[in-house]
Amino acid sequence: MKASTDITIARGAEPDIDRTAKLYIGGKQTRPDSGYSYTVVTPSGEAVGEAGLGNRKDIRNAVEAASKATGWSSATAHNRAQVLYYIAENFAARSDEFIERLKHFGSQTKTAKAEVEMSIQRIFYYAAQADKYDGRVHSTKSRHVTLAMNEPYGTMGIICPDESPLLAFVSLVMPAIAMGNRVVIVPSTPYPLSATDFYQVLDTSDIPGGVVNIVTGDRADLAKTLAEHDDVDALWYHGSRQGAEIVEKASAGNLKPVWTHAGKSIDWFNARQSQGAEYLRHATQIKNIWIPYGD
Repeated sequence: MKASTDITIARGAEPDIDRTAKLYIGGKQTRPDSGYSYTVVTPSGEAVGEAGLGNRKDIRNAVEAASKATGWSSATAHNRAQVLYYIAENFAARSDEFIERLKHFGSQTKTAKAEVEMSIQRIFYYAAQADKYDGRVHSTKSRHVTLAMNEPYGTMGIICPDESPLLAFVSLVMPAIAMGNRVVIVPSTPYPLSATDFYQVLDTSDIPGGVVNIVTGDRADLAKTLAEHDDVDALWYHGSRQGAEIVEKASAGNLKPVWTHAGKSIDWFNARQSQGAEYLRHATQIKNIWIPYGD
């Protein structure tokens, strides 16, 4: 790991700027607390950039920012839907940039284009679901009805996998915020740049600061910190079985709901596995309201 400060200028060439992607906390690009970054490389070992090396302090800052963004949870579902539609539109306008980014990581043009197109479709899907995935009415034995209302957890931690880094990132973030949660996301450690590119879309899409916070760095360390944090209300973990066991154990003390898929890999291109009511259900908790009625 090294600090990223060097700018190399080759003879007869334009300056080759060693760009470092920052963290995204409270709606702002911020430098990591440690001041350090790590080199992001392609599968062939070619360096393509630097990403901030987040630590425990950065997670605390991100959780604090998310905890303050309560207006998103109290906004109407219709309002959240409109913001997600806007995110999808702005993302689609920059699709070529994201295709090129994925190609840098070894994806073929066809595969990169398919991942970006699927990501756009997934945002539109959750935008449509934001004001449609609502509660239910249950009958009881007594003269009551029970309203089962879906409510957001509040602040959620999300740990992303390495497979399909852009599509997985979108597939996990969008259902969580569509339901009114504020999120702290740790993107893929070896492939974080598609996620850090995405905050430039968020900056132009009316999403309030603090709703989406991105902390790059070592997945295992950051996941454990999120699991142990008392102000993180729920946690989604996508990684190894061993990592899933660690976050489940670390979160036992504060009793937060943890969803891990038991370390199993997800095909993010398969909508049956990576999209739908299961994700919305795990992004909400149920409040039951009993209402009596007469004859």
